Amino acid sequence: MTDRYAVIGNPIAHSKSPALHAAFARQCNQDIRYEAILGPLDGFRACVETFRQAGGRGMNVTVPFKVEALALADTLTERARLAQAVNTLRFDADGIFGDNTDGIGLVNDIQQRLGFAIGGKRVLILGAGGAARGSVLPVAEAGPARLVIVNRTQARAEALREQFAGVAAVDVEPCDGLAGQHFDLVINATSAGLHGESLPLPAGIFAPGALAYDMVYGNTETPFMAAARALGASRVSDGLGMLVGQAAESFFLWRGVRPDTAPVLQMLQGS
Repeated sequence: MTDRYAVIGNPIAHSKSPALHAAFARQCNQDIRYEAILGPLDGFRACVETFRQAGGRGMNVTVPFKVEALALADTLTERARLAQAVNTLRFDADGIFGDNTDGIGLVNDIQQRLGFAIGGKRVLILGAGGAARGSVLPVAEAGPARLVIVNRTQARAEALREQFAGVAAVDVEPCDGLAGQHFDLVINATSAGLHGESLPLPAGIFAPGALAYDMVYGNTETPFMAAARALGASRVSDGLGMLVGQAAESFFLWRGVRPDTAPVLQMLQGS
């Protein structure tokens, strides 16, 4: 019998998840059906329960329901608990299991696809919202020499540091405190560039050989990538590989099989 999975969000028509998971299923010889569900803004829980009662095995969760999914889960992974958001639900005999695969998707894309080892590197994360929160633990577990967070509202960055105290060593700098500092990896966890806003990056911020990674992706180079290149970043990348990576982690959580992300990423890049 074909197992059912879905992605739920609002809006959802733009989602690449059905194409990703269909490709993973073909590659791994898994008999699944994966659909996109437009979740009602005032009826997320009921929509998930209806899908579950109809035999659904799991769901991906996207904007704006990740926090509601956190409250819905009976069991959480540590990375989901710290991220305070869930993007993957699994339904089984023990109830609803919640995970957040965004951060590990990011780290795997950086280290495996791009071949950039985070261990021993100086890492800067721009932003202190949900995207940054989901990334701190996986990035910290990769063993950077230093992990720094910068956010326009410093209090939010400080709150993030406190949230991870005892789990990950995180430093916080003010936006105007980066001058004279150098980083090997700069991760943009904000959407500022897409809204025409400038990012707090002084000259010299990128060390020789540095990678600038934007969690946002698009059909052309993002504003952050262009700005980073102008400031001397040796390499730049958008977040399409992260999208594929987090989906692969969800697939593994559901099916126990880890797909090869490279051909699926090539498929998306060629579409």
